[in-house]
Amino acid sequence: MTAHERDWDAFVTLTPEGHAHMDLAVEGVTCAACMVEIERGLGAQPGIEKARLNLTSHRLAVDWRDGETSAEQVVSTLSRLGYRAHPFDPAQMRERADATGRELLRSLAVAGFAMMNIMLLSVSVWSGNASGIDTETRDFFHWLSALIALPAAVYAGRPFLRSALSAISARRLNMDVPIVIGVSLALFLSVMQTLQSAHHAYFESAVMLLFFLLIGRYLDHMMRRRTRAFAENIAALKAETAALLRPDGSLREVPLSKVAPGDLIHVRAGERVPLDGRVETGLSEIDQSLVTGETALAAAGPGDVVYAGTLNAAANLTVRVTTASGATLLDEVTRLLEAASQAKSRHVQLADRAASLYSPLVHLAALMTFIGWFVLGGDWQQALVVAISVLIITCPCALGLAVPAVQVVTSGLLFRAGVLLHAGDAVERLAEADTIVFDKTGTLTLAIPDLVNAAEVPVAVRELAGRLALASRHPLAGALARATSASVPVEGARECPGEGVVAELGGRELRLGSAGFCGLPETAARAALASHPGASLILFRDGDAAPVPFAIAQKLRPDAIETVARLRGLGYRLEILSGDRAAPVADIAERLGIADWRAGMKPADKIARIGELAADGARVLMVGDGLNDAPSLAAAHVSMSPVTAVHVAQAAADAVFLGDRLMPVADALCHARRARAAMVQNLWFSTAYNLVAVPFAVAGLVTPLFAALAMSSSSVVVTLNALRLRLDGARSRALPGEGN
Repeated sequence: MTAHERDWDAFVTLTPEGHAHMDLAVEGVTCAACMVEIERGLGAQPGIEKARLNLTSHRLAVDWRDGETSAEQVVSTLSRLGYRAHPFDPAQMRERADATGRELLRSLAVAGFAMMNIMLLSVSVWSGNASGIDTETRDFFHWLSALIALPAAVYAGRPFLRSALSAISARRLNMDVPIVIGVSLALFLSVMQTLQSAHHAYFESAVMLLFFLLIGRYLDHMMRRRTRAFAENIAALKAETAALLRPDGSLREVPLSKVAPGDLIHVRAGERVPLDGRVETGLSEIDQSLVTGETALAAAGPGDVVYAGTLNAAANLTVRVTTASGATLLDEVTRLLEAASQAKSRHVQLADRAASLYSPLVHLAALMTFIGWFVLGGDWQQALVVAISVLIITCPCALGLAVPAVQVVTSGLLFRAGVLLHAGDAVERLAEADTIVFDKTGTLTLAIPDLVNAAEVPVAVRELAGRLALASRHPLAGALARATSASVPVEGARECPGEGVVAELGGRELRLGSAGFCGLPETAARAALASHPGASLILFRDGDAAPVPFAIAQKLRPDAIETVARLRGLGYRLEILSGDRAAPVADIAERLGIADWRAGMKPADKIARIGELAADGARVLMVGDGLNDAPSLAAAHVSMSPVTAVHVAQAAADAVFLGDRLMPVADALCHARRARAAMVQNLWFSTAYNLVAVPFAVAGLVTPLFAALAMSSSSVVVTLNALRLRLDGARSRALPGEGN
């Protein structure tokens, strides 16, 4: 089905403001200039409210006033600009990206193989010209070079040719146009000179140019790959149907769109809550970690609020729906995540910004050189040789490699430091960060809680309580069982949802659960909590004996104190934003020496705080792990998540760090600072190279071959400068102030 035959209106949705909205996957986007052109081109059309292109995922979000334009007109405008559009589908985008990567790799292999063989023939010709090669042998070597170069250039040059033809058909220029012109003219001139039995041909120059440019394009493609599965991950949390409780007491599975506020739905144990609502009947426990970041199961009884996407862990519930499908907290998180991600896509890399101005200057310099030499000398072949030399020597190969080469080396260093990058420009944005905002649960602390007062409880009591804990699915009971290494459960134990576990052993009753369930007065429970700030209590009672409190708390990451001290020494401003209760957040903040902290934060609250910091000029690095952190991860200037984070948080983050240590965050920032310095050095070198090389080429002092060698040498220089970072990375961990 072609773009014109497709019913584009089927992919249009309405925004909360009442505007029409459509997400498109755009083909042919190669640099920041493409992004600017698309957004400006669409913005100039009547009725368009917003057009935002994500340079990494090539996802275009368009909003317009219905009636003033249409989806078909949006797609037609993109077509006139020279870009093909498809309905955005993460799976199809991933397939297209994989296909592009395979094509670039095959083209690179063909160009490399051809270049090596042609260079062998060219060396023979150069040597023969100096020592007396006969004309027939030289012509044979030239024709053999042509036989290798022409099909290789056609195959390997396809990525550039398609892009250049698309740009020219839309009456615009991009970086690929001078590449195609330079290669085509070099091949044409080489064939002409071979026909004339000339001493020189430039087949090796054309293929070498393609080879080095394809290296840069492939590196750029690899670094632009980004996790695109956040929509799929959220969809996995969202139920498609709900068990509607009808007036006669029967249940009927219906789509969420058929459930209205006020309806009653039945949520079975082990299922996710399909819609926001309040519990009418039933007593259970809800895993709200994906919403609040709190790992402890929350008791849910009549009157308690439950959210879509949370897990009903214990018993059946009847819930009265308060929010229809499309307006739940989970839906709001999805919208915040997408909006924040689109806003962040406005970031443009230094190399792309420079390259967007480069192409017209290259063409103008080559054209003026040809005209000047032809007018002054009258030999069109000589004028064309000089013009080709200018095109090749000014080709932005070093400029194209300046940033991707550093990114590839840095990503390897980060991998060894336990950090995986998701975004191609994450290194640059990490280097720019000056403020770090941490989530608490699962980020500063380990995701799995642990027993913190084991020394205060007799071994026999601990072991018996651990055996009873094996009968419960509650996280606190699980932590107790792990801490005591219990393996044999108490026979006949049964769980009372929302209260605890009870069993009979040797004629006495054993209980494990809440303070009230185990008969501990509220004042005594508060006193026990006061002695363990930030912990949660689970009580154990053996018959008529006094209840024994077990304090369960999330432990700080092993190197959290050291990491925070290092970050403070590096000059970063630190803050904690957590959805947890105030007491445990205050305890963690005090232990780490972080003065600025806030508790009970919802997703919108975290985004608002990050917005306040950004408005004050801060470049925020957000480090978090829960679903409630995903929008703020996307909204921050740059973001990181631990590997234990939920999938949607990892997808929203620009980087993921591995293991139980927090130090990879500091290591990533130091590596990023050094990488940014190398990027700037490479860009300055690329500029200086052209300022020096272009006058020599315009003066006719450089042949196309030497132009290709000079261009290749400039690429080697920026690559070696990037590899220099490996030596820096081999040093021992930096002291405070490193990387500045």
